Amino acid sequence: MANAKKYTMDALLEENQDSSKKVIAGDTVTGKVISVKKHEILIDLGAQGVGLVPRREASFARNLNVGDEVTASVIEAEMDDGYVLLSLRKAVKDKGWDEIQAKLSGAETVEVIPFDANRGGLLVEYEGIRGFLPVSQLSAEHYPRVGSADKDEILQRLNSLVGKPIKVRILDAIKKENKLIFSEKEAIKDGLAERFAELKVGDTIKGVVTGVVDFGVFVNLDGIEGLVHISEISWERVNNPSDYVKVGDEIEAKIIAIDKERLSLSMKQLVEDPWLHEIEGLKKGDKVEGTVTRITPFGAFVQISPAVEALVHVSELGEGSDVDPEKVFTLNERKSFKVLDIDKDGRKISLSISK
Repeated sequence: MANAKKYTMDALLEENQDSSKKVIAGDTVTGKVISVKKHEILIDLGAQGVGLVPRREASFARNLNVGDEVTASVIEAEMDDGYVLLSLRKAVKDKGWDEIQAKLSGAETVEVIPFDANRGGLLVEYEGIRGFLPVSQLSAEHYPRVGSADKDEILQRLNSLVGKPIKVRILDAIKKENKLIFSEKEAIKDGLAERFAELKVGDTIKGVVTGVVDFGVFVNLDGIEGLVHISEISWERVNNPSDYVKVGDEIEAKIIAIDKERLSLSMKQLVEDPWLHEIEGLKKGDKVEGTVTRITPFGAFVQISPAVEALVHVSELGEGSDVDPEKVFTLNERKSFKVLDIDKDGRKISLSISK
């Protein structure tokens, strides 16, 4: 019994000796708030003295009350007034980095709320650490599909995401470099793979237009990105995709190809090709009237009906290499022509000048 008592006393003495050890810069300590003032916060560290958190750390202590237990980092072990200078910021960041590494290792999805934006992406904060969500790591739903030269519109689109929660995964985290990069693409990758597996070429889908550019229209289908190339917007010649759709429109389209990250879509293939209807009854040898719409070195294109454009090849204008279509045709002139050939599969009609 005596031995047990001696052991207990020794343990208590050792414990008391540990608790009274002087702190050193870099230590992490725990204590209770004994005073909250505008310019300082005092923390009871027990046998290790009283800690002081300066005003510059107020943002990390705005919700503290007397009696609250806090964890802080020691910046200076003993100041002139005897206080231990503490930092809540460093303790919060150290704890934040630990949490970040755990989320990164587990490939977990987290939620962030952007607080600002620049042309490169979104500025976010997670667990007290500031990070970055690059434009290239945004999902199809949020990616600003605009012309590469339109930087102001890119920034405008990104600013519209500030203050809105976004599900992301941590892509890279290096504490020494204070580097924290997020990815929305990675957060939705697993779900996208399942949705991709449900789609097949020939399906008709509905999606929302997220971008209209010179070469086509970008469409978001529940996180999957699709592209309607300019040649697949309409059966008629399309000069400007924005004449047909605008951002935010819901459209129907047919899937014509599937790759790993994007669908190739067609709007025009959901409607009957008017070309086939307008050439009904037309045959080789027929005489037709048409309007010259384009003149090129290899010939002239002629509109013979609203949906049908035919070609008068340069070889039909005479022999020799010095034949110049611009000397034979005038833009927008109307002339008589003869049908030389009709290629329904290739949607091509060849003409010669009618004599």
